[in-house]
Amino acid sequence: MSLNLNSMKNSPAFIIISSVACIIACIGEFVTVFAFGVNYPGYNHLKDTMSLLGTSVSPVSDEISIWWVIMGVLLIFFATGLQKAFKVKGGYAKLASWLIILYAIGEGIGSGLFKADRTANGLTTSAIIHDIVGGIGVAAILLFPFIMQKVITKKEMPVFYRMSQIVFISGIITVLLFLFRYSTNENNFLAVYKGLWQRLFMLNTYLYLFALAIIIIKRQKRLS
Repeated sequence: MSLNLNSMKNSPAFIIISSVACIIACIGEFVTVFAFGVNYPGYNHLKDTMSLLGTSVSPVSDEISIWWVIMGVLLIFFATGLQKAFKVKGGYAKLASWLIILYAIGEGIGSGLFKADRTANGLTTSAIIHDIVGGIGVAAILLFPFIMQKVITKKEMPVFYRMSQIVFISGIITVLLFLFRYSTNENNFLAVYKGLWQRLFMLNTYLYLFALAIIIIKRQKRLS
């Protein structure tokens, strides 16, 4: 039974399905965040963070929280397939897989389970945990394209290798812009449009994961 399970996990079908799960997670995140934002009166996608959708006062709090948990599970599934797909790369493939898992737990499951609620006195315990696990997740996914340059080398796929470099640099830039939300001057342009920087970071990340999932699917079909 154990042998059959291991064989299934290493099969092209398992790897392809895990990549499809990644595609669903990437598309689903943009669709759900936009759809739920429309149903939150006064919510501004350019000025408000996505975490606001999951706070207790949000009319879509439960729905978006459930989705984030589902998204996290889908990405963990993808991380397993990723490691299997590039097992010949050894430690680099394992590290890349764990970076996605950390992101899935932090920005997916963690964000869904711990709401970013605030009180007059500041952050709640739930919000503090939300920020910590989210920060770990963001740091992990920032590093991911850098590690992927070791998994898919320039010699193997020069276009994707270049994409990895661009995503790594642009990821750092958008995160730095997003951090201006902690500026003491709340009217600062960079601080006001924190929602925009966050969404650009997510677009950067999910387009990259989407492209990687497509590459893995094509690679497995070719090998099989």
